[in-house]
Amino acid sequence: MSGGLAALILAAVLATATLSGVFGMAGGLILMGVLTALLPVPAALAIHGLVQMASNASRIVLHVRHIVWKVVGFYAIGAVATMAAFTVVSYIPSKAVVYLALGLLPILIWVPERYSPLDAARPSHAVLAGVLSTAMALTSGISGPLADLFLVRSALTRHQVLSTKAALQMFSHLSKVLFYGGAILLAGGDGFAPPWLLVAACALAVLGVTLGARVLDRLTDQGFRAWRRWIFTGVAAVYLVQAAILFARGQ
Repeated sequence: MSGGLAALILAAVLATATLSGVFGMAGGLILMGVLTALLPVPAALAIHGLVQMASNASRIVLHVRHIVWKVVGFYAIGAVATMAAFTVVSYIPSKAVVYLALGLLPILIWVPERYSPLDAARPSHAVLAGVLSTAMALTSGISGPLADLFLVRSALTRHQVLSTKAALQMFSHLSKVLFYGGAILLAGGDGFAPPWLLVAACALAVLGVTLGARVLDRLTDQGFRAWRRWIFTGVAAVYLVQAAILFARGQ
């Protein structure tokens, strides 16, 4: 891996981790798109999972008192069951599919609440969120906006949404590391990033989340939800255009 490519990846990690530290997800969407553009899809998925695990772990530490552990417990049931089911499935998404998912999933945040009465505080909904989010992460690399659909419509505060979401997403990102990272290592590690880059990326992810937490404290709950919607919409539009281009080229 060239020095320029490594520097670009690290810069993207810091910038997107800071954004995630404020809004809990937009940074992960952007980072997945950057990695997919720069690396083979399996490597992009595995590295994204590893970096996002570090990012989410730091958010958990910073906001642990706000985590709604009941939601995490029921979500884990669905997530673990889905990971077990996927042990018999062999699937690697194309770049076009990844960009399509990155573009379509954020649109879920605009679904009117009356048409989607989902609430992660309800045990059955939390289990369903674990199943769907983990399956989406393994088939397209991204699942955050889907998890958001179960969280932002609840009565949770912005700190509870951010911290609980971080705990939930640990399962999705772990699944990518295990499935795609494990496959790459078993194949000899071809196309994977060097260890020093992975360590540096995880460190920058933690730094970015710490910086973002300072901004989060200055936002109101109303501002937090409104900004998330518009940022997701802008990012989604870019990815849908990119997906259309790749499908048109047969990629």
